[in-house]
Amino acid sequence: MIVILVTKPPLCRAEQMELFSKRNLMTSSNAEIQQTAVNTIRTLSMDAVQAANSGHPGTPMALAPVAYSIFANNLNYDPADPNWFARDRFVLSCGHASMLLYSMIHLSGIQKTDDNGAATGEPSITLDDIKNFRQLHRPTAGHPEYGYAAGIETTTGPLGQGLGNSVGMAIAAKWLAATYDRPGYDLFGFDTYTICSDGDVMEGIGCEAASLAGHLKLSNLCWIYDDNKITIEGRTELAFSEDVAGRFEACGWQVITVADANDLETLDVAYKRFKDCTDKPTLIIVKSIIGYGAPNKQDTSGAHGSPLGDEEISLTKEAYGWSHEKFSVPAEVVEHFQSTIGARGAANRADWEQKYSAYKADFPAQAAELDQMKSGELPSGWEDSIPVFDTDAKGMATRASSGKVLNAVCGAIPFLIGGSADLAGSNKSNNDDPTAGHFGADDFKGKNFHFGIREHVMAAIGNGMSLCGIRPYVATFFVFTDYLRPSLRLSSIMHQPVLYIMTHDSIGLGEDGPTHQPVEHLAACRAIPNVLVMRPADANEVSQCYVAAMKNSHRPTVMVLSRQNLPTVDRSTHGAAAGATQGGYVLKDTDATPDAILLGTGSEVQICLDAADKLAADGVNVRVVSMPCWKLFDEQDEAYRESVLPAAVTKRVAVETGIKMGWDKYLGNNGAFVGMDSFGASAPAEELYEHFGITVNAIAAKVKSM
Repeated sequence: MIVILVTKPPLCRAEQMELFSKRNLMTSSNAEIQQTAVNTIRTLSMDAVQAANSGHPGTPMALAPVAYSIFANNLNYDPADPNWFARDRFVLSCGHASMLLYSMIHLSGIQKTDDNGAATGEPSITLDDIKNFRQLHRPTAGHPEYGYAAGIETTTGPLGQGLGNSVGMAIAAKWLAATYDRPGYDLFGFDTYTICSDGDVMEGIGCEAASLAGHLKLSNLCWIYDDNKITIEGRTELAFSEDVAGRFEACGWQVITVADANDLETLDVAYKRFKDCTDKPTLIIVKSIIGYGAPNKQDTSGAHGSPLGDEEISLTKEAYGWSHEKFSVPAEVVEHFQSTIGARGAANRADWEQKYSAYKADFPAQAAELDQMKSGELPSGWEDSIPVFDTDAKGMATRASSGKVLNAVCGAIPFLIGGSADLAGSNKSNNDDPTAGHFGADDFKGKNFHFGIREHVMAAIGNGMSLCGIRPYVATFFVFTDYLRPSLRLSSIMHQPVLYIMTHDSIGLGEDGPTHQPVEHLAACRAIPNVLVMRPADANEVSQCYVAAMKNSHRPTVMVLSRQNLPTVDRSTHGAAAGATQGGYVLKDTDATPDAILLGTGSEVQICLDAADKLAADGVNVRVVSMPCWKLFDEQDEAYRESVLPAAVTKRVAVETGIKMGWDKYLGNNGAFVGMDSFGASAPAEELYEHFGITVNAIAAKVKSM
């Protein structure tokens, strides 16, 4: 571990005021403008929180020098082109300190972007936005929200998520550089800076992220840990006493300690050490005192989670030597940021654009792929790769057909990459192309990823990769959506098209028993807004679900797949599999008006088909509807939905090896459900279906009882 400055005990209030007075008396013009810039960040933050009467002023105040040093002196970023593909990324993982980021976006002059990502010349966050912090229809939300304003690289708030995202961004940079850079064309390998808090490093996902980043030797990743010894409940010693530096060193990180967050010169030295390190990620532990207000409360949650109050703000500004009105931004501060990040970023981007133009001429195929990534488009004709499966009574597990489709699509979309949380063989998630390789410290070009048994950070990494233009997929058992749900939710909030390949979808996995058999998970995933939950019934539905998933470029997909074999339906006598792209379709119909409709998903669709045959033999006309994706079906027009589920046919039975929750909207008042209302059990799959009453006879009896 590198200790740049000897650690000092926390300063008392009088010592703080003396320190700020000394800093404001510095004679160096450069030191003066730097301190004025830092104090502008601080005062904007405290004024905004006070105006909103809500928020966290302490951390933005304490970390203003840290963020200033990153943006003014180190970040490779052009405020006039916030979506520059090769820009450095900045992540504020401690999202409660959002005013720190909003202040930096405003002061750095980051421009607003239009729907196509082009800069408009207007400020991304205006001073009026800051004055209306945490108010409706403003980009300055309580926690940073991706898409609200240029300069916000990811949604943060749930602690640790930003750390996971930052690992994904660093991975994306390594992969892009290894895949697309050529001799004389060093286009990628950008750096990712992440400010994090005690809460971030305490959260389990933060530990997962640190472990994997160290293993992968992501030397382009820098975390700045605000070691202020405070959480909401008080001193961290209440629940946290570990040696953070020792833990990160054990994980393979370079660890640097900066003993005073106000020491700009030492901060810049630390960032230089990060840039000079080529074989491991860097953790900079910064010692800070939260707040700088609230006398005798530096170590409480007062400055952390609530406004300071007018009197305390006045005293704090006096300590800064700040005589300006509320929400003041001195003109010299604006000019200072224009001459630092603005000038540096513009020059670096211009050089990069010139180099990229030459690269396009020399490597047109690679440049075309990069342009598609930047635009979010897919290669022309990629759908031609989708396999069509022959009718087969034995069939295959949908996880197996998914593996075949995934390999075909990966071959057609070079930037569709991903892997599994230690279950690639079970998830069928490997790219079997012999040239695909395996991503790691020795091969950053590899397309197969190994996330280890780290489901939660795997999903957060997927989000980070997606935010950099890559189309990622991540895989595990469906039951472990319990472990990654927070990141899946953020995929949806951020409109990121991360593909979740989730296998072992039901009691059909058999002997592993109730801990591994998902029961409530379909309902839980369907409950997340904007998520496409797809449970295909056979191999050709799998193909079409992939078509729908890849075409949906602004939301995640959860592909829910079976372990057991499912027959491949004869499409010459049944509805075309393309109906799956509409979410639900008529798979088997009757010549007469249906007496009843059977609805199913996944492995239960075949049971519905068999039940329909049994009922037909008894003179009951039954339609079978496959419903692989409720949300896509709900988005079809009313005429289509009526053609599949005519309102006049009220006798309906839904069949699914999950709980009933959500089915009532399709079943109506006269419908019935055949499925689960308990956890599963340990036994062969066929015995479990019989035991829980999900059988042809049970379905037929339910219809007849109507």
